[in-house]
Formats: sequence, C-alpha cells, structure tokens
Amino acid sequence: MSTHDVPAVDRLDVLVIVDNATDSLSTTPRHVVTEWAGLHAAGRLPLVSGRTICRAHHGLSLLLTAHVGDETRTLLFDAGPDGSTFLQNAAILGVDFGAIDAVALSHGHWDHGGGLLAAVEAIGQRRSAFNCYLHPGMFAQRGSKRPDGSMFVFELLPDPAQLTKVGANVVVTREPQTVADVFTLSGEIPRVTPYEVGLPGHVRRSSDERTWESDLLIMDERFVSVHVKGKGTMVFSACSHAGIVNVLKHARDVSHARLYGAMGGLHLSGSTEAIIPDTVRDLKAFGLQLFAPGHCTGWRALTAMAREFGDELAPSAVGKRYLL
Repeated sequence: MSTHDVPAVDRLDVLVIVDNATDSLSTTPRHVVTEWAGLHAAGRLPLVSGRTICRAHHGLSLLLTAHVGDETRTLLFDAGPDGSTFLQNAAILGVDFGAIDAVALSHGHWDHGGGLLAAVEAIGQRRSAFNCYLHPGMFAQRGSKRPDGSMFVFELLPDPAQLTKVGANVVVTREPQTVADVFTLSGEIPRVTPYEVGLPGHVRRSSDERTWESDLLIMDERFVSVHVKGKGTMVFSACSHAGIVNVLKHARDVSHARLYGAMGGLHLSGSTEAIIPDTVRDLKAFGLQLFAPGHCTGWRALTAMAREFGDELAPSAVGKRYLL
C-alpha cells in the first residue's frame, strides 16, 4: 500500500508510556484523561503510592491504538530511555504487548531507544511476527559538545541483530512506510525553515571510530502521522530535531487531510531556546485543534505557548491518555 493510500481511522487512542513529566492534578480537556483518573477508572489504582503510579523519566514512548470498525491497529512509537522504566510503566498502565502490531523508533538517541530492546523482547514473547522500523543512520554513537569543550557521550542503541534475536522483523530504511495499514512513518524531513537549523553541538562518531564529526541535522529523525476521520491528520514528532515547523510543513505536504493536531517533544530547550518566538508565531498558522508538547520541549517554550494557545494546548505527561 502506498503511503498516499492510507485510510482514515474511526478514532485514535494515544497512551503516554514514558515522558519527562508527571501531572495528574492539572485540569484537562474532556478528551484527555490524566494518569491517576485513568488508572482509577480501570480499577488499577487501589492505593495512590509511589509503587502504583508511573515513573517520569527523561525520554518518550507513545502507544498509538487506531480503531477501524471493529478492528484495532497498534503502534509503539519509541520506548523511552531505559527498559526498567518502560516495563514498569507499561505494567502499571495495563499495556497488552500481544496487541502491538509494530514498533517504530523516531531517531537514534538513547532517551527514545534505551528501552527498545526490552520493549521488543516483551512484544516478542506475546506474538510471533511484527516489524520494527529503523533508519540506517541510527546506529552510530552520538554525543553533545558543550560550550566549555567537554562532551556528553550518548549510549548506543541496540543493533538490528539484537532486535532480531528477541523476535522483531527489523526493517531498516530511509523511505516513508505504511505501518500496520493505518500509520504513516515519514521519510527524512526536508529542512526548509530558515531558523530551524538543527541541534547546535550535536556530533557523531566518524567512520574511523576515533574522532567526532558535526551532526547538527540528525537526518535519521522521522515522525508518525494518522488520519482520523472527521478531524484530520494527527502528527507525532518525538523530538523535533528537524524543527516542529518543518515537521508540520512536511506532514501537511504529504497528507490528503488538513492537520488536526501535533504531539511530542519540540526540543526548544537549551541551545535552541532562541527560536522559541519564531516557532510559536509560525505554529499558530497551522490552526491546530490539539497541541500536546512534552518531553524535551522545555519550560520556557511551554510558558510561551501557554500565553498564545487556548484550549488546544494539552501538554503531555506520563500516563495521560488522549482520546481522538
């Protein structure tokens, strides 16, 4: 099936398995359910304690369940920074690993792929066949060069052989893909917005395995989109290293439907904080009905967005469920 022929789904359920923040106290729109409320309604919160609620951790993992008639299709998009966090939160939230049809990793950073091996192994124990989508640029070691010249070196991701061993059919490609019939995994995102120039200081290991080379653009990053009937296209951008405006422009270009909403990390923290005003200004032009920033967005960007967006702003937090 061509990515241009992906059908609309009747409704979409988005569950946040991992995110930086926890927030079950703030009020939310009617279609957003906080962690504690959702656990209580499902009979999974007999006592509120540190053992019965999810762990916030720097990273992201989203479970997307699309409903088409009486059938469902489920995609795991990223797996957070660590297997123990992913598995603990998934158990608390009642995730059915046997219902997950496919896995997609947004890009090659530890905070999205550190839990990938544990996630794939858990799915592989429940079902015999499922695809795990990766980009060929994900496997080099990455790092961040700090202004003082020191380095943060990032953990390597599991390689395709490791993932195959625990049950995945690994699909390594740069091309856009239709996943589980209803999800669109983008190809590489065109960089057309002048101020969205990547992540300053980001580097990767050179082919000699000894030196480092600049890797500002992080071209292995991709997004997932879903066309929800009667609403439009919902876009999931895990870290937005390409720039959320570039992401939404590309999603709009390749979709047959208007954009409905966007969710994920926007990476407007640290060295990218200078572009917050331009980003917020240009986001308004998309006319989103739902906007759910989280993970690496940063408090300064969230504060700016809270001033500009109305009820469409519903920030992400671990355990939240979005019913679209």
